Amino acid sequence: MVNGTSRIKVKFIVEDLLEAEGELVRFLAPRTVEALVRAMPIHGVTATMKDMVYFSTPVRMGSEKPRLQVEGGMLTYWPMTSSICIFLERSQPYSPMNVIGNLGVDPSVFREVGTGRRIRMVRY
Repeated sequence: MVNGTSRIKVKFIVEDLLEAEGELVRFLAPRTVEALVRAMPIHGVTATMKDMVYFSTPVRMGSEKPRLQVEGGMLTYWPMTSSICIFLERSQPYSPMNVIGNLGVDPSVFREVGTGRRIRMVRY
């Protein structure tokens, strides 16, 4: 384990647009959260689908406590694409997601992000 904390504060930085705080919660998907924390900072390029913004990560994990329904503001890891997803509202994703945490802000701020923006997830 990287450290003994069960909640890890993170910040999403979308180049020239916004910064938003969030939190990874270890007990939701311990192996997935641990792998993501070890890989930080994680850099990617945004993509959008339905009610989410997502970006690829170098982390390759399988399903861990997968869910087929998520709420707005949830942070998930999408095993099928090795991506981190930020859900803007309640949704039923295309395939199972590992819930890894939540945003600390209104998820609607990510509606402006769109596809093709550089994004970073950093620990703070």
